[in-house]
Amino acid sequence: MAKTVTRYVCQSCGTVHRRWTGKCDGCGAWNSIVEEVEAAAPGGIGAGPRAKGRELDLASLSGASSGPPRRTSGIAEFDRVLGGGLVPGSAVLIGGDPGIGKSTLLLAVAARAATECAVYVSGEEAIDQIRMRAARLGVADAPVELATATSVRDIAASMDAAGGPDLVVIDSIQTMYVDTLEAAPGTVSQVRASAQELIRAAKKRGTVLLLVGHVTKEGAIAGPRVLEHMVDTVLYFEGERSHQFRILRGVKNRFGPTDEIGVFEMTGRGLTEVPNPSALFLGDREEGGARASGAAVLASMEGSRPLLVEIQALVAPATFAAPRRAVIGWDAARLHMVLAVLEARCGLALAGRDVYLNVAGGMRVAEPAADLAVAAALVSSLTDCPVPDRAVVFGEIGLSGEIRAVSQMDNRLKEAAKLGFERAIVPKRQARAGKDSDPHNGLRQKSIGHLAELLPLFETPAGQSGIRAGSRGRG
Repeated sequence: MAKTVTRYVCQSCGTVHRRWTGKCDGCGAWNSIVEEVEAAAPGGIGAGPRAKGRELDLASLSGASSGPPRRTSGIAEFDRVLGGGLVPGSAVLIGGDPGIGKSTLLLAVAARAATECAVYVSGEEAIDQIRMRAARLGVADAPVELATATSVRDIAASMDAAGGPDLVVIDSIQTMYVDTLEAAPGTVSQVRASAQELIRAAKKRGTVLLLVGHVTKEGAIAGPRVLEHMVDTVLYFEGERSHQFRILRGVKNRFGPTDEIGVFEMTGRGLTEVPNPSALFLGDREEGGARASGAAVLASMEGSRPLLVEIQALVAPATFAAPRRAVIGWDAARLHMVLAVLEARCGLALAGRDVYLNVAGGMRVAEPAADLAVAAALVSSLTDCPVPDRAVVFGEIGLSGEIRAVSQMDNRLKEAAKLGFERAIVPKRQARAGKDSDPHNGLRQKSIGHLAELLPLFETPAGQSGIRAGSRGRG
């Protein structure tokens, strides 16, 4: 009879303790340790005489090799993030906030990517609910089989059977359980064991495995961190519920590049691809007429895709003694750095003002090239003077106020020219040889070597500097 082993595992980091304690020694979380009972196998390493291992078949580093075969899913934005399509035998983990559209996306992928038979296994919904979603998406006639199950043993047996599916969707991995463990579904040991068994079965038959993962309140995928190491690809489905845009972002990919994004729009018939996201994110900007201050267009790069987004800033007098800093879609720590450089190197008095920053459209920007666009939006709001008309801005700001070079400048400028922009405010080191008025890629470039050179661009109609009296400190 198999002997049971009792251990105490932290549900936040997976650290195993000898006894229950209120605080985890690994991550410092309180009340996160749960008792788990596991049936120990009668044999294995360390039990009985040590069996002799089999010698490995070694191969040389040099040699002919080809890329992994791929299957297109029929959704171009999804294939773009994966690096060209689905790889047979791969495991893809997709995480996102509740209600963001993970199940909707994977049902559409299963319906379009299935060549013979695809299986959608749900541990959260009934079959009728999935059928209603399929009818709304217009894929009710697709060769997709449905099942409601949570036992990993049953799912693996169905995958190993003759004529098994070529694509399996598990919604979600936190609801699956292995019957050899007495821990509840969703615990660290259950998530780890369930994923291991499913991935083993998928690689054995060459089945594409798509796993849905819940996220914690911090935004990370719930369960042990080892789950992200076990799969081949990790995708995050992002977006604000108040906006219709959804961003599929790749953070790990063994068969393609990382940091690629796919853009979708949530409509009444499900998710719709957005082939030109720059035009969509800038669609609400005023064409002609009076331009509002506090808005700058950033030419950013998301993976290999150039993307134009609008950075909005509002600088207002502080209501309380401690000024407020509110940021949506950008790094709050980087905003504090830009504000400090503007005050210390450019003489602008921003310490006693409330600052609000927003990336329009629900987009999240992480690259340092957004520094100069953020600074332009802040100065524009402070001076109440708009950014030069039809201009894009990008560049990294150093602590001494210098504007540093960024990568893939030509791709940024080509995307801006394609959308009708005429000017570009760029780092001086990346400006082309010649005068600033000389066009390149259809845009006139204004090169800036120091952040102080940005201030003269904001002038009143009378030709005077838009910096209000008293807004400069001791320069």
